[in-house]
Amino acid sequence: MVPGDFSQPPENATLPDIDYSFAGIFGHWIQPLFAPIGFNWQICIALIPAMAAREVVVAALGTVYALSGDEDAQAQSLASLISADGSGWSLATGLSLLVWFIYAPHCLATLATVRRETGSWRNVAMMTVYLFGLAYVMSFFTYQIAVRVFGWG
Repeated sequence: MVPGDFSQPPENATLPDIDYSFAGIFGHWIQPLFAPIGFNWQICIALIPAMAAREVVVAALGTVYALSGDEDAQAQSLASLISADGSGWSLATGLSLLVWFIYAPHCLATLATVRRETGSWRNVAMMTVYLFGLAYVMSFFTYQIAVRVFGWG
């Protein structure tokens, strides 16, 4: 595969098209880091555009899931994602994602405002690292307690 040729998946591709895109490759690459907080690779991809604004995560997840299967599987996979039978996200994953967005940096505009108000990129970097770290730790505790104590995994 040529790095600049991501317009089409390779011939005889067996995976959905999104798995051969930069987003799909990146999502699969960082997913092990987010596995302890219950995030799959689709959620990992959706976190990137969610930095523009938190509400973008909904559209990003819809797009990622729509591109993750064939047309017949799309409706089925989206329906199973929100189903109560446990075949989609678990309650623990949903709670972990909610907690992530409580603590993660709000958006790029917030970071730009902090830079303008403080006049320091160092403060922006420290705030970003702190908030992402706090979001990860709190999501980790939420997910692990939900799974291990309440059995919501």
